[in-house]
Amino acid sequence: MNTLDVSIIIVNWNTRDVLRGCLASVYKETKNITFEVIVIDNASNDNSVKMIKEEFPSVIVIENSENRGFAAANNQGMRIAKGRYVLLLNSDTIIIDNALAKMVVFVDSHPQAAAVGCRVLNPDRTLQPTCFMFPSILNLLLSSTYLYKIFPKSRFFGRERMTWWDRSDTREVEVVTGCFMLVRKKAIERIGVLDERFFMYAEETDWCYRFHKNNWRIMFTPDAQIIHLGGQSSKQTQAKMLVQLRLSILRFIKKHYGWLSYKTASLLIVLFFAVRVPVWLTVWGLDNNRRKTAAVKLRAYLSGIEQILFPSFNSPAKQEAI
Repeated sequence: MNTLDVSIIIVNWNTRDVLRGCLASVYKETKNITFEVIVIDNASNDNSVKMIKEEFPSVIVIENSENRGFAAANNQGMRIAKGRYVLLLNSDTIIIDNALAKMVVFVDSHPQAAAVGCRVLNPDRTLQPTCFMFPSILNLLLSSTYLYKIFPKSRFFGRERMTWWDRSDTREVEVVTGCFMLVRKKAIERIGVLDERFFMYAEETDWCYRFHKNNWRIMFTPDAQIIHLGGQSSKQTQAKMLVQLRLSILRFIKKHYGWLSYKTASLLIVLFFAVRVPVWLTVWGLDNNRRKTAAVKLRAYLSGIEQILFPSFNSPAKQEAI
């Protein structure tokens, strides 16, 4: 049986229109390699599946009856993938300039690379910084202060997100972003699939950490580039997802760094949420136009504090977040 070069796995949740653009770009802009496309739909209610079956009949579709999250859905796709490589691709991306074939050439020439990321652009073709460092107490503290936004060229303040780097050269990195992540199937067979305890966010960080600990390399190349619209699923529940991001980082630290680091990180994240509560409370009281947004933010931050400080009083579903 001939093995395909790449299995493209796309997780979808209510992003029908951008998914259509993503799939169209895959078929238009992917040449000189063999590939399959697998879409896992997490119980969308926007007729995404109907659109796929009518407009892209060659796509393999897995329909979930509930939203299983990013990690679990990708694992479903990986279990049936036939490619030498697996591409985790967000539904809100656009493939350009035969990017996937260029990536295959690169990974073929770097046999120790488990996962590779490419250059990612905003819709206006400006750079969207991808790749970052593993979470740590220092990185968590620096990112919480937002000083990397004030001093983006600083290698210290911008260390977690590597804000000082213009993504113009090939290099080994710690984490590549999951919006476009080409992964070697042999590495997956040795290390395992994504950890499904990460419902959304940090699953690719955990994966890269596990690859790294088993002597695989994580690499970035500017040889290929894509467009990423950004946050089309998460913006539907934006405040909750901001909290989920921090809780996922906390789960990563708990899993890999031990009790003391976990408790320290918990304190930092609680402070991160707590200092934002009076700000949004003031907005809620003084700005009628932003009152609804402020209420959503307040509920999200207070829920995050509750989940960290009082896990025993939360439901099992909430406890699973950390």
